[in-house]
Amino acid sequence: MKKVLFIFGTRPEAIKMAPLVKAFQKDTQNFETKVCVTAQHRSMLDQVLDFFEIKPDYDLDLMLPGQTLFDITARVLKGLEKVLDDCEPEVIFVQGDTTTVFVGALAGFYKKIKIAHIEAGLRSNNKYSPFPEEINRKLTGHMTDYHFAPTEKAVKSLRKEGITENVWQVGNTVIDALFLGLKIIKEQGEDKYYDFFKDIDFNKKIILVTSHRRESFGKPFEEICEAIKEIAEAYPAVEIVYPVHLNPNVQKTVKSILKNIKNVHLIDPLNYPYLIWLMQKAYLVLTDSGGIQEEAPSLGKPVLVMRDVTERMEGVEAGTAKLVGTDRQCIIKNVTQLLDDQKVYAQMAQAVNPYGEGTTSQQVLEIMREI
Repeated sequence: MKKVLFIFGTRPEAIKMAPLVKAFQKDTQNFETKVCVTAQHRSMLDQVLDFFEIKPDYDLDLMLPGQTLFDITARVLKGLEKVLDDCEPEVIFVQGDTTTVFVGALAGFYKKIKIAHIEAGLRSNNKYSPFPEEINRKLTGHMTDYHFAPTEKAVKSLRKEGITENVWQVGNTVIDALFLGLKIIKEQGEDKYYDFFKDIDFNKKIILVTSHRRESFGKPFEEICEAIKEIAEAYPAVEIVYPVHLNPNVQKTVKSILKNIKNVHLIDPLNYPYLIWLMQKAYLVLTDSGGIQEEAPSLGKPVLVMRDVTERMEGVEAGTAKLVGTDRQCIIKNVTQLLDDQKVYAQMAQAVNPYGEGTTSQQVLEIMREI
C-alpha cells in the first residue's frame, strides 16, 4: 500500500483536488490517503471542504491578514517540515500554481519524496503575469516526478523545458469537480439557491462577472468596472451579477464605480456550489479567473477573459473563450456582440471544451496504481 499526501491551501486548489482526494480515499486497497491544508485562504477553503465532505488530517492554519508572499512562503515551508516528518508519505500531490504548490513541492524535494503535479505544464511565458503563479508552476515542474497535464499544449510546454518522462495528458480535474458538484446540488434540491439569489430575475439574460487578478489592480481594474457600468446602462434588461473579492483593492474600486446601478448586483464572494449553480444559469461569463475559463465551457457558456495573456489558450483556440484584455472599449464591444448576435453566441456556446469529460481523477488513480 502506498501512502500519499495531498497538499493544498486555496479554494481553487481544494476544488480541483476534491474529486481526486475522494477517488484515492475510496481505493483503500492500494492507497493510504492523507490531506494537509495550509489554509492560505481560510474561510473560502473551508466552504469547499465542507461541501465535498473532506476532513484534513493536517491543518497548518496559516491565514493572516496582510501577509506577504515572503510570509506565506516561509511559514508554509516550516509548517510542512513537521507534517512530512510525521506523515512520511511516498508521494506528495500538489495542484496548480499557488505559493502552497511551489513550497509543497520544495518541501517534498528537500525530503526526497516523489512529487505528483496535477495541472502540470500551464505556461503564459511571461514571468510576471500571472504573478507569482507563472514562476511557481515553472519551478514546481522541475521538482516534479509525475506530471499530470490537462491538455496537449501543456504536454508540449513541458517538453520544451526538457521534461519528457512520466508526463500524462489526462484532462482537468476541475471538470470532475464541476460535474460532482452539480450532482450534489441536484440531490440537495435547488430551492435554497433560488432563495439565495432572490433579487435576480432569472427570466432575463445574466452576465456573471468575476475579477480579482493582482496584475489588474489600478487603471486596468477601473477600465473593467467602467465597461461593466456602460454595459449595464446600455442593457437595462440584462442582469449583471458580480461576486466581489474581499481584497480591499478590489472592493474599493468596484464600489466606487458600480454601486447603486439597478441591474448590477454586487454580492459577497460565493461558496463554490452557489458559484457553479449561478454559472449554469448565466448567459455569458466575464472573468479573469483560471478555473472559470475551464468550467464555463463545460456548461456551454461563452467566456470573455479580461486578461492580456492566459495560460489556458486551449479554450481560446477551441472557440469557447476569447481574450478581451482590460480595455474598456474592447470589453464593451465583445459583450455587445454576444448579447446582440445569436450566431456569434452559438459559435462560442457550442464549441467543444478542450479540458476533458470529467474522468481525470480516475485516470490519475489508475496511473498511480501502476507506478
